[in-house]
Amino acid sequence: MRPVLRVVNRVLVGLAGLALVCVGGAVLAAGTGLPVPSWWPWDGPGDVLLSDADRARWRDEGWWWPAVIAVLAVVVLLTLWWLLAQLRRARLVEVLVDSGDGEGALLRARALEGVLTGEAEALDGVSRAHVRLTGRRSTPEARVSLLLEPHAAPGETLSHLLDEAIGHARDSAGLASLPAEVRMGATKHKARRVS
Repeated sequence: MRPVLRVVNRVLVGLAGLALVCVGGAVLAAGTGLPVPSWWPWDGPGDVLLSDADRARWRDEGWWWPAVIAVLAVVVLLTLWWLLAQLRRARLVEVLVDSGDGEGALLRARALEGVLTGEAEALDGVSRAHVRLTGRRSTPEARVSLLLEPHAAPGETLSHLLDEAIGHARDSAGLASLPAEVRMGATKHKARRVS
C-alpha cells in the first residue's frame, strides 16, 4: 500500500507543479503582451491582477491585510514542511529476507530494529542505543545512535557493533550487506573526587 501512496503523491506533486507553471506562464505572457486565450481574465500588459475597486473594497478594514499576510505565511510554512517531509528518508516498514525458495519472506523492520537495539545495548560500554532502518526492503541501511559510558573505547565498541550486532542481523536476514551509519555520544557524568 505504501508504494501506491508514494506514486499518488508524486503524481499530485507533478500535476500541481504543471498547473503552477502553466498559470505563471500565462500571467507572464499576458504581462509581456504576448497573445493569450480569449477566456483568460488578464489580457494585456496594462491589466492588473487586482483592480482599484478590488483593492479599495477592504481598505477600511484594518484586519484584512494582516490576515492575508498571515494566511500566506502559514501556506508557505506548510508547503516548506511538506517539501522537507518529501525529501526526508522514510522509515523502512519491512525487510525482504531470502528464504531460499526464490520468493523470499517479509520481516517487520521494527522487529529487526528491536533485535539490533538489544544487541547494541548489550555491548560493553554502551549505555543506550537506537537503531532505525531506512532504504529499500531488499537493500536496507541501518542508522545507529549509541550513547557510550565514560569507560567505553569508541573504536572497540564500533568494531564489536559491526562484527556482532550488524553482522548477526545481516546473516540472519540473508542480506548481502547491511551498511550502517553509526553516531556515538557520551553520557554526562560528574567528576569523581580523588583524595
